[in-house]
Amino acid sequence: MGDRLAGKVTIVTGAGSGIGKASAIRFAEEGARVTCVDVNQDAVEATAREIGDQAFAVTADVSVAAQVKAYTDDTVARWGRLDVAFNNAGVNIPGVFHEVPDEVINRTLDVNVKGCIYGCRYAIPYMLKQGGGSLINTTSVNGLVAEPFLAIYATSKGAIVMLSKGIALDYAKQNIRCNALAPGWVDTPINYAHAEMLGGLAEVYATIDSFQPIGRPGTPRELANVALFLASDESSFVTGSVIVADGAMTAK
Repeated sequence: MGDRLAGKVTIVTGAGSGIGKASAIRFAEEGARVTCVDVNQDAVEATAREIGDQAFAVTADVSVAAQVKAYTDDTVARWGRLDVAFNNAGVNIPGVFHEVPDEVINRTLDVNVKGCIYGCRYAIPYMLKQGGGSLINTTSVNGLVAEPFLAIYATSKGAIVMLSKGIALDYAKQNIRCNALAPGWVDTPINYAHAEMLGGLAEVYATIDSFQPIGRPGTPRELANVALFLASDESSFVTGSVIVADGAMTAK
């Protein structure tokens, strides 16, 4: 146990699996209290149980404004403040662009983009009252570069980049920082459907050095460590940035 987030209250969405789960656990290890949010009730409750008394679980859909406001308000009611909102929940539904149905387009934009908009919108008033805070939005390398079968996903992730920069500018003088975290290929379930369109997960991992020069997928814990830096006061001069953790995928 460390103290890099001692006394801080945090929200982590998508906390039922992958980067969100790893980040919720990592934040708690460093002293934070964590509201764990996910649309999957069983998964998010399991994360909260693993953490213990420093966490509580909320089942919510981040694309629904009222639900985001409710868990944000409940967090402050429970713990008295809100220091970090990590808007990490997302969907990745690949497809051939002209065949992607409206429901996939809408779901992708609603969860990925509106989820971040709402997460920031409802956190900011509390952060203004207390004199600052850290907003972290999960984008992707696909917010910077495209890949086959991911045009709609990349569109949503590009929007998160500009959202984060805009919020950073709007609140820089109020000590509210906003940054975007851009993972490369990480070993999480969100990537599995895309892997199937590329020949299967085994094939992707066998050839991963062709697009991710480090030669392996990232781990959720590795991305959680980057999120921890952005959540902590160690990143006090970092705002409006896209922090890329991609095994050199975008370096080529």
